[in-house]
Amino acid sequence: MKKIVLSAVAITMIATAATASTSSELKELKAQMEAMAEKIAQLEAKQSKTTETIEAKTVENASQLTSKSPVIELSGKHYLGFVSDDGDNGFETRRNYLQVKGFFEDNPKNYFRITLDTFQNKDEDSAEDADSWEVRLKYAYLYLDNVLPYTGVEIGQAHRPWIDYEEHGGWNYRSISKVLVEADAGAHLTNSADLGVNFKTKTPHFSSELGLFNGEGYHGLEDGEGLSAEWRLTGHLLGTGKEKRKDHVTYADVSFFGQWNDMSNKHGNEDLNWYGLHAVYNQPEFLLAAQYVNTEDAITKYAGDGWSVNGEFRLATLSENMKDYGIIGRYDSWDLDNYTEKERRRTIAGLTYQYNKYVEFIANYMNEEIDGIDETDAFMLTTEVNW
Repeated sequence: MKKIVLSAVAITMIATAATASTSSELKELKAQMEAMAEKIAQLEAKQSKTTETIEAKTVENASQLTSKSPVIELSGKHYLGFVSDDGDNGFETRRNYLQVKGFFEDNPKNYFRITLDTFQNKDEDSAEDADSWEVRLKYAYLYLDNVLPYTGVEIGQAHRPWIDYEEHGGWNYRSISKVLVEADAGAHLTNSADLGVNFKTKTPHFSSELGLFNGEGYHGLEDGEGLSAEWRLTGHLLGTGKEKRKDHVTYADVSFFGQWNDMSNKHGNEDLNWYGLHAVYNQPEFLLAAQYVNTEDAITKYAGDGWSVNGEFRLATLSENMKDYGIIGRYDSWDLDNYTEKERRRTIAGLTYQYNKYVEFIANYMNEEIDGIDETDAFMLTTEVNW
């Protein structure tokens, strides 16, 4: 608008100059016109800079989230697959996790986390909703760092002590199979999250998780009848207890873990007490892990013992061209003390390919046997996505 007004003034001055009768008047008008032209140029430059600043701020604000937390972290994990199982073929989306962490200003290690998970509900009573896809709350907890020496705490719907540890350094392929203590075709004793508190300690040679939970797990009905004391105690023989478990890190860990469930609704309002021993050794070329699990006190549906062994061989050892490929294998054995399905056996063998840091492809064979009679063979293709 200012530019238009100034231009009109300049035109008026030019018309006035045309009627001027003396050379002194012409010189004065010419000087005024030059001053006016310079002012117009300055205003145009200022207006252009202001527009660029507004546009830049608009783009910047469009890519930011507003929150009381100074840092918001978004991430996702997805297990997509195809399964051929005794003649039945089909595509699957096994897990879709969406995670948000809000970090606090007073201590950047303190945060609140919420994780949502999709699942197919095959227990719907309504024909309209049968097999529908739903969203379930997996984690919702406050983490406070260093509440005790070398120890932080999760409060809310938190990690249970064992499964997350094994899936991040003992068995890295949750996308194709749960670990022994959780798998339906294994011990099927527990799951990975529950309402409670979990104290997590980390030092170079020792780490632990000590928790108290409702006991039913994150998709079980809480009836208030009892609590579950749960633990993991790990010795890090090579002093790597504070490092993240990565393929290129050499580590050797030995763990004692378990649960004492008092009158848990998940287990028929009876006690379920069990414990396990686990050892893992990893170096850049390969990983080897083994464990033994035994129930001390349980109803017949869960009472038993068993073991599992798994390994991973990274083909970079053979050739630089094969650095993104790996071979994996696992064998589970679980024997029930007194139940219809007395023996459960499972064999897994597969090939992995790390496409990039976000995507991994897995092709594997899985065999499951119950009492040496009921046998199932499956061939699986899996895409794991992390962002």
